[in-house]
Amino acid sequence: MAKKFEIDDGFIAEQNEKARSWVEEDYDALAKKLNRQDVGIEDLVERARDFRVAVPSWGVGTGGTRFARFPGEGEPRDIYEKLEDCGAIFKLVRSTPGVSLHIPWDKPKDADELRSFAKARGLHFDAMNSNTFQDQPGQPFSYKFGSLTHPDRAVREQAIEHNIECIEIGKTLGSKAHTVWIGDGGNFPGQQHFRRALERYLESMREIYKAVPDDWRLFIEHKFYEPAFYSTVINDWGTSYYCARELGPKACCLVDLGHHAPNVNIEMIVARLIQFGKLAGFHFNDSKYGDDDLDAGSIKPFQLFLIFNELVDAELGKVENFDPAYMLDQSHNVTDPIESLVMSAIELSRAYVQAHLVDRAALTEAQEKCDPLIALATLKQAFTTDVSPILAIARERAGGAIDPIGTYRASGYRKHKAEERPAKVGAAASGIV
Repeated sequence: MAKKFEIDDGFIAEQNEKARSWVEEDYDALAKKLNRQDVGIEDLVERARDFRVAVPSWGVGTGGTRFARFPGEGEPRDIYEKLEDCGAIFKLVRSTPGVSLHIPWDKPKDADELRSFAKARGLHFDAMNSNTFQDQPGQPFSYKFGSLTHPDRAVREQAIEHNIECIEIGKTLGSKAHTVWIGDGGNFPGQQHFRRALERYLESMREIYKAVPDDWRLFIEHKFYEPAFYSTVINDWGTSYYCARELGPKACCLVDLGHHAPNVNIEMIVARLIQFGKLAGFHFNDSKYGDDDLDAGSIKPFQLFLIFNELVDAELGKVENFDPAYMLDQSHNVTDPIESLVMSAIELSRAYVQAHLVDRAALTEAQEKCDPLIALATLKQAFTTDVSPILAIARERAGGAIDPIGTYRASGYRKHKAEERPAKVGAAASGIV
């Protein structure tokens, strides 16, 4: 078998040498500016190097709309090729060693072999994800009218067994978390009995919870609409929190940035879940109108910063049981998925470092003195600081690229993969992928 193309560490070093002069100049200038604020730039570089966010296996393929899907060149055709692309992202940014799998899309024939394949690329497996929002070939019962909340016990048992199977696969792969998102709900008034549906959800989740190892966490993901457009069973953070509390200490609430009603204060939801000890972590993306699954930080960068402000405040305050899991969850319809995931990983690192620039003493004083203008100005000072040189130096020191997108394009990775992975002949499938 011909050797697969990979971005060589030596090539990354060559590209970094071309950018060294300007990045060092910008870094020195920023260091002087931060020094005037009594902020050590080297500490921020280390924080940037330590930041981690998982990438979704499904994110390296081209997504779709409700109407059509337009495949890109060199798309991965199986989980091994997905991991090749995840490995390329990790080489460039060095903050994405975790990969989150979706079953049955990524169901391995040999889990041990897959784990070894990932390890050879510096990767490990993050949270497992089940799929009960889509019927699979040979499936005895349909999820058209629900899964874990379906009135038919047989359908619910099928969905429960699938989730338990995901957990068992995850054990072999070395995962430590399982995420449950269901599309259950109704499109018409009267279609579903609200209270009974939630009772059935908890009944089903208790069976899944029992299968979760003691050193794992069970992530509950909510979404206020879609595919159910009238009512959704797990529709908001309050319902998610109630269920997590009912299930027990291993259950906690996952926050997807696109799964809220328009203009909801997501940073306050994050703060509440931290306060209640039930924040699981995030599916990071961005949105303009709904659950758009756009690149993180592309539409509302200040909101992303404000979310990280709450996270860093809890981190610095050493809040008990604070251990959020960070993951990207995006659909790439018009961009190269690798480039979008690279850019999003950088934007998360940016918001994280900027949040560490907040003068916490000044912010607390402004809050205690009821001075809203100074409170906002304190946040804006951190948000408007360009920390790009910090991120670039952190990547380089970890073996990554100063200019990840430029390096990726110069490598010709996509062209090589297009040759290695011939496109399938035929019409592209419609619908979201």
